[in-house]
Amino acid sequence: MTFKVAAIQMCSGVDPQKNADDMARLVRDAAAQGAVYVQTPEMTGALQRNRAALKAVLADEDGDVIVARASSLARELGIFVHIGSTAIARGDEKMANRGFLFGPDGKRICSYDKIHMFDVDLDNGESWRESSAYEAGTEARVANLPFATLGFAICYDVRFPQLFRSEAMAGAEILTVPAAFTRQTGEAHWEILLRARAIENGAFLVAAAQGGVHEDGRETYGHSMIIDPWGRVLAEAGGAGEAVLVAEVDIADVKAARGKIPNLKNAREFSLDRVAVSGGTQA
Repeated sequence: MTFKVAAIQMCSGVDPQKNADDMARLVRDAAAQGAVYVQTPEMTGALQRNRAALKAVLADEDGDVIVARASSLARELGIFVHIGSTAIARGDEKMANRGFLFGPDGKRICSYDKIHMFDVDLDNGESWRESSAYEAGTEARVANLPFATLGFAICYDVRFPQLFRSEAMAGAEILTVPAAFTRQTGEAHWEILLRARAIENGAFLVAAAQGGVHEDGRETYGHSMIIDPWGRVLAEAGGAGEAVLVAEVDIADVKAARGKIPNLKNAREFSLDRVAVSGGTQA
Protein backbone atom coordinates (compact mmCIF):
# COMPACT_ATOMS: atom_id res chain seq x y z
CA MET A 1 0.00 0.00 0.00
CA THR A 2 1.36 3.41 -1.03
CA PHE A 3 0.44 6.60 0.82
CA LYS A 4 1.95 9.92 1.92
CA VAL A 5 3.27 10.79 5.38
CA ALA A 6 4.38 14.17 6.68
CA ALA A 7 6.73 15.52 9.32
CA ILE A 8 6.07 19.04 10.60
CA GLN A 9 9.06 21.07 11.76
CA MET A 10 8.26 23.88 14.21
CA CYS A 11 10.00 26.42 16.41
CA SER A 12 7.52 26.37 19.29
CA GLY A 13 7.47 29.31 21.68
CA VAL A 14 6.05 29.74 25.17
CA ASP A 15 2.40 30.43 24.21
CA PRO A 16 0.40 27.20 23.66
CA GLN A 17 -2.38 29.02 21.77
CA LYS A 18 0.04 30.52 19.23
CA ASN A 19 1.77 27.18 18.87
CA ALA A 20 -1.59 25.53 18.24
CA ASP A 21 -2.35 28.07 15.52
CA ASP A 22 1.05 27.50 13.89
CA MET A 23 0.56 23.75 14.09
CA ALA A 24 -2.86 23.95 12.46
CA ARG A 25 -1.52 25.98 9.55
CA LEU A 26 1.31 23.50 8.93
CA VAL A 27 -0.89 20.41 9.31
CA ARG A 28 -3.34 21.83 6.77
CA ASP A 29 -0.42 22.40 4.39
CA ALA A 30 0.65 18.76 4.77
CA ALA A 31 -2.90 17.49 4.20
CA ALA A 32 -3.21 19.67 1.10
CA GLN A 33 -0.13 17.87 -0.25
CA GLY A 34 -1.87 14.53 0.23
CA ALA A 35 -0.48 13.33 3.56
CA VAL A 36 -2.79 10.94 5.41
CA TYR A 37 -0.51 10.74 8.47
CA VAL A 38 0.99 13.95 9.87
CA GLN A 39 3.45 14.10 12.79
CA THR A 40 4.38 17.17 14.85
CA PRO A 41 7.51 17.56 17.03
CA GLU A 42 8.17 16.90 20.68
CA MET A 43 6.78 19.68 22.91
CA THR A 44 4.54 21.04 20.18
CA GLY A 45 2.55 23.02 22.77
CA ALA A 46 5.39 24.96 24.39
CA LEU A 47 9.14 25.06 24.87
CA GLN A 48 9.67 26.84 28.15
CA ARG A 49 12.75 26.55 30.38
CA ASN A 50 10.94 28.15 33.32
CA ARG A 51 9.12 25.17 34.82
CA ALA A 52 6.82 27.30 36.98
CA ALA A 53 5.79 29.39 33.97
CA LEU A 54 5.18 26.23 31.93
CA LYS A 55 3.01 24.67 34.62
CA ALA A 56 1.00 27.88 34.81
CA VAL A 57 -0.22 27.46 31.21
CA LEU A 58 -0.71 23.68 31.28
CA ALA A 59 -3.92 21.69 31.48
CA ASP A 60 -4.84 18.04 31.68
CA GLU A 61 -5.77 16.16 28.52
CA ASP A 62 -9.39 17.31 28.61
CA GLY A 63 -8.44 20.97 28.71
CA ASP A 64 -5.27 21.04 26.62
CA VAL A 65 -5.40 23.36 23.58
CA ILE A 66 -3.04 21.21 21.48
CA VAL A 67 -5.05 18.05 22.13
CA ALA A 68 -8.30 19.80 21.25
CA ARG A 69 -6.90 21.36 18.08
CA ALA A 70 -5.33 18.11 16.90
CA SER A 71 -8.62 16.28 17.35
CA SER A 72 -10.52 18.89 15.35
CA LEU A 73 -7.87 18.97 12.61
CA ALA A 74 -7.93 15.20 12.21
CA ARG A 75 -11.70 15.25 11.88
CA GLU A 76 -11.78 18.30 9.58
CA LEU A 77 -9.10 16.96 7.23
CA GLY A 78 -9.94 13.26 7.48
CA ILE A 79 -6.38 12.28 8.36
CA PHE A 80 -4.33 10.79 11.20
CA VAL A 81 -2.70 13.50 13.32
CA HIS A 82 0.16 12.48 15.60
CA ILE A 83 1.12 15.09 18.18
CA GLY A 84 4.72 14.08 18.76
CA SER A 85 4.37 15.27 22.32
CA THR A 86 3.20 18.11 24.49
CA ALA A 87 3.46 18.77 28.21
CA ILE A 88 0.39 17.58 30.11
CA ALA A 89 -0.55 18.36 33.71
CA ARG A 90 -0.74 15.16 35.79
CA GLY A 91 -2.38 16.48 38.93
CA ASP A 92 0.76 15.95 41.02
CA GLU A 93 4.15 17.65 41.19
CA LYS A 94 5.28 16.36 37.80
CA MET A 95 4.16 16.66 34.18
CA ALA A 96 3.87 14.10 31.39
CA ASN A 97 5.80 14.38 28.13
CA ARG A 98 2.96 12.80 26.17
CA GLY A 99 2.30 12.05 22.51
CA PHE A 100 -1.17 11.55 21.02
CA LEU A 101 -2.58 9.93 17.90
CA PHE A 102 -5.97 11.02 16.53
CA GLY A 103 -7.94 9.29 13.80
CA PRO A 104 -9.95 10.79 10.91
CA ASP A 105 -13.05 10.83 13.11
CA GLY A 106 -11.24 13.10 15.58
CA LYS A 107 -11.17 10.47 18.31
CA ARG A 108 -8.02 9.75 20.26
CA ILE A 109 -6.61 6.38 19.25
CA CYS A 110 -3.87 6.24 21.89
CA SER A 111 -1.25 8.18 23.78
CA TYR A 112 2.40 7.50 24.65
CA ASP A 113 4.46 8.88 27.54
CA LYS A 114 8.18 9.32 26.88
CA ILE A 115 10.01 6.49 28.63
CA HIS A 116 13.62 7.68 28.77
CA MET A 117 14.27 10.99 30.51
CA PHE A 118 16.89 13.36 29.10
CA ASP A 119 19.21 13.63 32.12
CA VAL A 120 22.59 14.60 30.66
CA ASP A 121 25.67 16.78 31.22
CA LEU A 122 27.09 17.99 27.92
CA ASP A 123 30.12 20.05 26.94
CA ASN A 124 30.23 23.81 27.56
CA GLY A 125 28.11 23.48 30.70
CA GLU A 126 24.90 22.42 28.96
CA SER A 127 22.94 20.27 31.41
CA TRP A 128 19.39 18.90 31.40
CA ARG A 129 17.36 17.05 34.05
CA GLU A 130 14.07 16.08 32.45
CA SER A 131 13.28 13.67 35.26
CA SER A 132 13.05 16.53 37.75
CA ALA A 133 9.88 17.81 36.06
CA TYR A 134 8.44 14.90 34.09
CA GLU A 135 7.28 11.44 35.10
CA ALA A 136 8.74 8.77 32.84
CA GLY A 137 6.44 6.47 30.93
CA THR A 138 6.59 2.72 31.44
CA GLU A 139 4.86 1.26 28.39
CA ALA A 140 5.91 0.93 24.76
CA ARG A 141 3.11 1.17 22.22
CA VAL A 142 2.21 0.25 18.65
CA ALA A 143 -0.98 1.20 16.80
CA ASN A 144 -2.49 -0.72 13.90
CA LEU A 145 -3.63 1.85 11.35
CA PRO A 146 -5.49 0.88 8.16
CA PHE A 147 -2.34 1.31 6.06
CA ALA A 148 0.53 0.45 8.45
CA THR A 149 1.49 -0.37 12.03
CA LEU A 150 3.00 2.56 13.89
CA GLY A 151 5.55 2.43 16.73
CA PHE A 152 5.95 5.28 19.20
CA ALA A 153 8.98 7.00 20.74
CA ILE A 154 9.99 10.53 21.71
CA CYS A 155 13.39 12.21 21.26
CA TYR A 156 15.89 10.72 23.77
CA ASP A 157 14.17 7.34 23.34
CA VAL A 158 16.11 7.08 20.05
CA ARG A 159 19.25 6.18 22.01
CA PHE A 160 17.62 3.00 23.33
CA PRO A 161 17.44 0.56 20.42
CA GLN A 162 15.68 -2.11 22.48
CA LEU A 163 12.53 0.03 22.44
CA PHE A 164 12.44 0.13 18.64
CA ARG A 165 13.31 -3.54 18.34
CA SER A 166 10.42 -4.49 20.60
CA GLU A 167 8.05 -2.43 18.47
CA ALA A 168 9.39 -3.89 15.23
CA MET A 169 9.00 -7.39 16.64
CA ALA A 170 5.39 -6.45 17.48
CA GLY A 171 4.81 -5.55 13.82
CA ALA A 172 5.72 -1.86 13.59
CA GLU A 173 6.40 -0.83 10.00
CA ILE A 174 6.73 2.90 10.67
CA LEU A 175 8.81 4.04 13.64
CA THR A 176 8.44 7.56 15.00
CA VAL A 177 10.89 9.91 16.71
CA PRO A 178 9.33 13.34 17.23
CA ALA A 179 12.05 15.39 18.91
CA ALA A 180 13.49 18.60 20.29
CA PHE A 181 17.16 17.63 19.96
CA THR A 182 19.69 20.14 21.22
CA ARG A 183 21.95 21.59 18.57
CA GLN A 184 25.02 20.08 20.25
CA THR A 185 23.73 16.50 20.31
CA GLY A 186 21.96 16.87 16.98
CA GLU A 187 25.07 17.87 15.09
CA ALA A 188 26.88 14.84 16.48
CA HIS A 189 24.26 12.08 16.47
CA TRP A 190 20.81 12.92 15.04
CA GLU A 191 21.05 11.52 11.51
CA ILE A 192 23.22 8.58 12.52
CA LEU A 193 20.80 7.44 15.21
CA LEU A 194 17.71 7.84 13.06
CA ARG A 195 19.13 5.96 10.09
CA ALA A 196 20.44 3.21 12.37
CA ARG A 197 17.00 2.68 13.96
CA ALA A 198 15.42 2.47 10.49
CA ILE A 199 18.07 0.12 9.08
CA GLU A 200 18.32 -2.29 12.00
CA ASN A 201 14.53 -2.73 12.08
CA GLY A 202 13.83 -2.61 8.34
CA ALA A 203 11.20 0.10 8.93
CA PHE A 204 10.27 3.55 7.75
CA LEU A 205 11.06 6.27 10.29
CA VAL A 206 9.39 9.66 10.62
CA ALA A 207 11.07 12.26 12.84
CA ALA A 208 9.43 15.69 13.17
CA ALA A 209 11.73 18.05 15.04
CA GLN A 210 11.88 21.43 16.67
CA GLY A 211 14.36 23.69 14.89
CA GLY A 212 15.86 27.08 15.65
CA VAL A 213 16.34 29.54 18.52
CA HIS A 214 13.27 29.52 20.76
CA GLU A 215 11.69 32.23 22.88
CA ASP A 216 13.10 30.66 26.05
CA GLY A 217 16.65 30.93 24.67
CA ARG A 218 17.36 27.31 23.85
CA GLU A 219 18.44 26.19 20.37
CA THR A 220 17.20 22.99 18.77
CA TYR A 221 18.77 21.16 15.85
CA GLY A 222 15.90 20.83 13.38
CA HIS A 223 16.66 18.62 10.35
CA SER A 224 13.35 16.75 10.52
CA MET A 225 13.61 13.56 8.47
CA ILE A 226 11.67 10.80 6.77
CA ILE A 227 13.78 7.67 6.19
CA ASP A 228 13.04 4.44 4.33
CA PRO A 229 13.72 0.85 5.55
CA TRP A 230 17.04 0.73 3.69
CA GLY A 231 18.25 3.83 5.52
CA ARG A 232 17.77 6.27 2.65
CA VAL A 233 16.71 9.79 3.58
CA LEU A 234 13.53 10.50 1.62
CA ALA A 235 13.09 14.06 2.90
CA GLU A 236 14.99 16.41 5.21
CA ALA A 237 14.35 19.92 6.51
CA GLY A 238 16.89 22.60 7.28
CA GLY A 239 18.31 23.39 10.67
CA ALA A 240 15.98 26.21 11.69
CA GLY A 241 12.43 27.35 11.17
CA GLU A 242 9.21 25.79 10.00
CA ALA A 243 9.02 23.09 7.35
CA VAL A 244 6.53 20.59 5.97
CA LEU A 245 8.14 17.37 4.77
CA VAL A 246 6.00 15.01 2.70
CA ALA A 247 7.14 11.65 1.33
CA GLU A 248 5.44 8.73 -0.37
CA VAL A 249 5.68 5.48 1.54
CA ASP A 250 5.27 2.00 0.09
CA ILE A 251 4.86 -0.53 2.89
CA ALA A 252 6.06 -3.24 0.49
CA ASP A 253 9.52 -1.73 1.01
CA VAL A 254 9.41 -2.94 4.61
CA LYS A 255 8.83 -6.53 3.54
CA ALA A 256 11.53 -6.21 0.90
CA ALA A 257 14.14 -4.86 3.32
CA ARG A 258 13.33 -7.48 5.96
CA GLY A 259 13.46 -10.17 3.28
CA LYS A 260 16.94 -9.15 2.17
CA ILE A 261 18.32 -8.90 5.71
CA PRO A 262 16.00 -10.87 8.03
CA ASN A 263 17.70 -9.84 11.26
CA LEU A 264 14.39 -9.71 13.12
CA LYS A 265 13.97 -13.43 12.38
CA ASN A 266 17.63 -14.24 12.87
CA ALA A 267 17.90 -12.76 16.37
CA ARG A 268 18.93 -15.32 18.98
CA GLU A 269 18.86 -15.48 22.74
CA PHE A 270 22.29 -15.64 24.33
CA SER A 271 24.02 -15.55 27.68
CA LEU A 272 26.81 -13.27 28.80
CA ASP A 273 29.97 -14.67 30.35
CA ARG A 274 32.20 -12.30 32.31
CA VAL A 275 35.82 -13.47 32.44
CA ALA A 276 37.97 -12.23 35.31
CA VAL A 277 41.72 -11.96 34.77
CA SER A 278 44.11 -11.68 37.72
CA GLY A 279 47.75 -12.12 38.51
CA GLY A 280 49.32 -10.37 35.52
CA THR A 281 49.73 -11.50 31.94
CA GLN A 282 50.57 -14.90 30.56
CA ALA A 283 53.64 -15.50 28.40
